[in-house]
Amino acid sequence: MTDFPRTPPRYSATFTPAVNAEIRRAAATGIYDIRGGGTKRHLPHFDDLLFLGASISRYPLEGYREKCATDVWLGTRFARKPIHLEIPITIAGMSFGALSGPAKEALGRGATAAGTSTTTGDGGMTEEERGHSKTLVYQYLPSRYGMNPDDLRRADAIEVVVGQGAKPGGGGMLLGQKISDRVAQMRNLPKGIDQRSACRHPDWTGPDDLEIKIHELREITDWEKPIYVKVGGARPYYDTALAVKAGADVVVVDGMQGGTAATQDVFIEHVGMPILACIPQAVKALQDLGMHRKVQLIVSGGIRSGADVAKALALGADAVAIGTAALIALGDNDPKWEEEYQKLGTTADAYDDWHEGRDPAGITTQDPELYSRFDPILGGRRLKNYLKVMTLEAQTIARACGKSHLHNLEPEDLVSLTIEAAAMAGVPLAGTNWIPGRNGGW
Repeated sequence: MTDFPRTPPRYSATFTPAVNAEIRRAAATGIYDIRGGGTKRHLPHFDDLLFLGASISRYPLEGYREKCATDVWLGTRFARKPIHLEIPITIAGMSFGALSGPAKEALGRGATAAGTSTTTGDGGMTEEERGHSKTLVYQYLPSRYGMNPDDLRRADAIEVVVGQGAKPGGGGMLLGQKISDRVAQMRNLPKGIDQRSACRHPDWTGPDDLEIKIHELREITDWEKPIYVKVGGARPYYDTALAVKAGADVVVVDGMQGGTAATQDVFIEHVGMPILACIPQAVKALQDLGMHRKVQLIVSGGIRSGADVAKALALGADAVAIGTAALIALGDNDPKWEEEYQKLGTTADAYDDWHEGRDPAGITTQDPELYSRFDPILGGRRLKNYLKVMTLEAQTIARACGKSHLHNLEPEDLVSLTIEAAAMAGVPLAGTNWIPGRNGGW
């Protein structure tokens, strides 16, 4: 009798080992999983798009002698002092509490050296970040932690946060081990006690109230500061339109690839939309209102390279914001700390336990012993270098497409490798003139 080799066992496509492990963990603890970082599932993203460089039908620019400008103005609609940045890559809001004081200083140093802005995040304004940021955006969140009118006036712009891409419709978390004496004082919280931020602002419930709030903020700041409105990528067409109606100078749309310091894993993986799907809808809302380029659009969520920047701008954004990538540039998740990451039960590039406050790199922690490892001057220099490389990469692509400014890139310069990305981004499938789904609606 012939023995035939057994077919190797196959895991269920539905009940994978990872799914089964999560079921067992939930059954054992009765607690949902909390983590930091962004979504780990595969989503259509900028890698699914390609640029059509110039040849005969388009004339490229010479990189060594023909200029490709990169600057951007933000807040030109109503603000008496709009912001002028040298590059269209900004630093997203990340709180003091989630990040250490030295990390906030490094973000300010790097952004200033690169000619761009940084953002406070929840919990108020630190002197480290204000002192080292030429241009600082102050986030005004539902929690109101650390908020005071004096700091609103000290900022260069105000960002009213309605939602975040990693958790649209959800509030923030800061676990007790990261609420040090200083964090507790800034946020008026008890030390060492878990904190949950509200998911909506306490003094308004809709777009009409938002208009009143924006007017109030303008009065407090003598109409000097640009007012941003940030929304998580869930209903970007209507949210963008309502933010414009409410009087926003700038709209920030954050896709679900964006990170977070801490939230439920089920939020990160199952709520929101990819940024690729959000940008065209937000741009369409601005165009329908006759406000495209008059109200500026900043997008975020998984921006990693100059190619991502160029693609976001080609789809109609005015600027991008980076968060996770900025932390990696500072030195977070560095393999040089691999031995310590292993002791935490993880590995360098998979580390997402930022909420636990035990970051070996000293960036997402309030532990003095850990954050003393981090050099904010070196970190700032690394961030500046990274922003410089991203800008040069975006310029290289723009010149190859024959564009003398990054903002001259357009959807016509793009094609898609997949049907999904073509439908989301509203650009043709490569080698065709077919844009899936464009039969009269989204």
